[in-house]
Amino acid sequence: MSDPTIPPDPYGQEPTPPPNPYEPYGQPAYGYASPSYAFAGWGQRVGAYLVDTLVLFVGYVPVLLGALVGGGAGTFIQLIGVVTTIGVFVWNICLQGGNTGYTVGKAALAIKLVKPETGQPIGAGIAFLRALCHIVDSLPCYIGYLWPLWDAKKQTFADKIVGSVVINQPKG
Repeated sequence: MSDPTIPPDPYGQEPTPPPNPYEPYGQPAYGYASPSYAFAGWGQRVGAYLVDTLVLFVGYVPVLLGALVGGGAGTFIQLIGVVTTIGVFVWNICLQGGNTGYTVGKAALAIKLVKPETGQPIGAGIAFLRALCHIVDSLPCYIGYLWPLWDAKKQTFADKIVGSVVINQPKG
């Protein structure tokens, strides 16, 4: 079906309709429906957290070994462990989780961290901020971690602060 406001193409190709001014950059305008998601359940999120904690613990092992060794060598080993732990955190939570939406734990449990408006990962900086905001989840008797049990979007307080959701999506 052709639009009478668009002149016919002299080469017989179907004309391209003009862009919708209410959807700039391919995004729904304010007040329009955003994509719907299957939000990750609380059990999946806890499972992913436990896997990520185990990954972080691998970086922490030298700290424990340094404490056993003691002395100057032990202190050096502990320092290596602290640096390794920070490196594993930055790599897994900030870089992997922020840039792909998948930490090691999230990939293992087939869930992904995204912006609800676009369905894209939140980025490394926002992932780091989200990790810091998990402090807010623990302040009122850890209720922020339980909030996904009854929240419509299954968000923690940290998710609400940075505007992220965790969805069911196998890594593919």
